[in-house]
Amino acid sequence: MELIKERGIAAFFSLLLIASIFASPASAAVGSANLKVTIVETNPYPAKIGEYLTLNIQVENVGGDKADNVDIEIVPEYPFSLDSKTNTMQNIGALNPGRTATKEFYLYVDKNAQKGVRSIDIRTRAGQSSPWSEKTFDIRIGTETFKSKGTVELAEIVSSPEVFMPGDKGTVTVTLKNTATAATVTIDGSDYDTNARIQAAVLRPLSDGIRVSEAPYYEMGLVGPGDSIKLTFNVEVEEDAREGIHNFELAIEGNSFDYNSKKNIPLKVDSSNIKVIPSKPLQMVDGTTTVEFDVANTHPNELNSVSIRPKAEGVKFYPAEYFIGPMDPDELFTIKFDAMIDSSSDTYKKSSGPVSMNVTANYNNGINRHENVAGNLNLETDSRTPETNSTVAIAGGLIAVFIPAAFLIYRKKKQ
Repeated sequence: MELIKERGIAAFFSLLLIASIFASPASAAVGSANLKVTIVETNPYPAKIGEYLTLNIQVENVGGDKADNVDIEIVPEYPFSLDSKTNTMQNIGALNPGRTATKEFYLYVDKNAQKGVRSIDIRTRAGQSSPWSEKTFDIRIGTETFKSKGTVELAEIVSSPEVFMPGDKGTVTVTLKNTATAATVTIDGSDYDTNARIQAAVLRPLSDGIRVSEAPYYEMGLVGPGDSIKLTFNVEVEEDAREGIHNFELAIEGNSFDYNSKKNIPLKVDSSNIKVIPSKPLQMVDGTTTVEFDVANTHPNELNSVSIRPKAEGVKFYPAEYFIGPMDPDELFTIKFDAMIDSSSDTYKKSSGPVSMNVTANYNNGINRHENVAGNLNLETDSRTPETNSTVAIAGGLIAVFIPAAFLIYRKKKQ
């Protein structure tokens, strides 16, 4: 019996050792470069028979390590072709973790191609010595024609956040509605159903500084008379994007070419933020004071989780941070902090004078955390530290007591 137990334990630890050996490469791969490839734009969409097609291909390094020398290769098959085999591969170079790069490829669609969906392979590798990784994508050629006569219209646009700041990420959600009011319609003596078919929908930026990180929607199915469907796209505003109105184009492929449409989708970008303004003089008396600020939301939409934090060298503030919470556009809060000299600081053991003071505002615009500093504030301070002031106050009190006493003693002796 003991022999069986010993053999069982030995076998168990042997299995653990084997598992750890085989698991180690996988764990090592977690920190390696890992490339994700996406077709972010197909122009024209759908691809036209007998014409050239532009593919905008994005590569993102979703791994933990830098990719030293990234290559993208496209493997076209009929009905797609390239002018030259040298155009099948493009080099991106180094790609750090979390970064993306985009390349364009030009394909020709054979003049004898049939309408429908065809596939194409795209390969990527992180370096010359790395293996190729391959992914297959579907490309739509032409538009299938249906006898349905439903018409799709743009019913609503919702941006989250409502107004973006430079560098923000968020979503744009569009609501498409079938405007038909009856189940059938008669045209030229023939009856047709009024279902609307959304074969594809793609959101394309029309100006610099904004990006769409989601691939197009395909085969959204039927939308009955009076019904609607919501499509959500992830978008990003670059840090250097200009302020104002940016525009997207929503291209919708409907029942047939006659029912295809393009809609303009606006996106607002505004960098206005939280303003912090002193509402009373910033001046200490006897080493302490209460500082007061007006906090205003100058952004066009609500900001959330607003908090204010003051800071000055050698000064302690209570509370250390003031949490306001949500603030509506143009909403104003007045907040107060108790401030006192930090006697342990070298700042007040040497000399006195105005101290530079910063007030930092933190807040959320949608899912994006922001911070801005209201600087160039001066906090006027006393020439004495709190301990010195206390000593002077005590001495003054003693003098006030002893002077009358001395005067009484003097009068008594004189009499």
